Amino acid sequence: MLHLNCLTWNVHRCRGRDGAVNPDRTQTALTGLLRARDIDLLVLTEADGEQRPYRSLMDIERLEKDTGLFSAQQSPSLRWGAESDGFLGTIVLHSERVKLIDGALLDLPGHYPRGAVILTFERADRGFRVVATHFSLAQVLRVAQMRAIGQHLDRREDLPTLLIGDLNEWRPWRGLAFARRVAGRAFAGPARRSFPAAYPLLPLDGALAAGGARVLEAAVIRQDDVTAASDHLPLFARIEISYGPPSRPGVHR
Repeated sequence: MLHLNCLTWNVHRCRGRDGAVNPDRTQTALTGLLRARDIDLLVLTEADGEQRPYRSLMDIERLEKDTGLFSAQQSPSLRWGAESDGFLGTIVLHSERVKLIDGALLDLPGHYPRGAVILTFERADRGFRVVATHFSLAQVLRVAQMRAIGQHLDRREDLPTLLIGDLNEWRPWRGLAFARRVAGRAFAGPARRSFPAAYPLLPLDGALAAGGARVLEAAVIRQDDVTAASDHLPLFARIEISYGPPSRPGVHR
């Protein structure tokens, strides 16, 4: 059995509540979050430029140095392009306790460019998969995007799987997109209000689990520097991965 600490944050392309784009402010707040917590996996969304060529906004090398995490997208094949740090704004970093085995990029259907970063990791010689993404606002598109991810996963080795990022799902029960009949596996996890940062009402950001993984705990992080740096709050999640008979998806608290 493995336990993982995960953090996801939509950094809003480093645009704060004051409307100013300030990558240093965002990166300073993020570094503080990571130093205060023992994080295995970090998923950032809206972390590159909004339009082609999706240029870098933050100093990922400095972030690695300041936090001890490593970019999972050092290979150009896992980024949108040479000027990007991630894929359509989604960036994944991991601790040294987690070993990256392989990765793939998946284009998703939608009116606005969307994609998923699909990574296989090992910890203590046990494998698990992470799907990091930023879904569309419309439910019909989220369903189509999750169907595409499910079909991709069906062609891969069956592993415990985490779905992390800005899921853009406001329903506390998480909606149709994450049901077994759409994705081929039932993704489950708690809904925690993360948007808008100043007065959070909607649980747009999330960490869900399937296939022997489950979310033990999830909480948004509210502090002044974070609220000033983005329109979303970061979400912390603690994940348990079991390699015995798959446990019933659910949340303890």
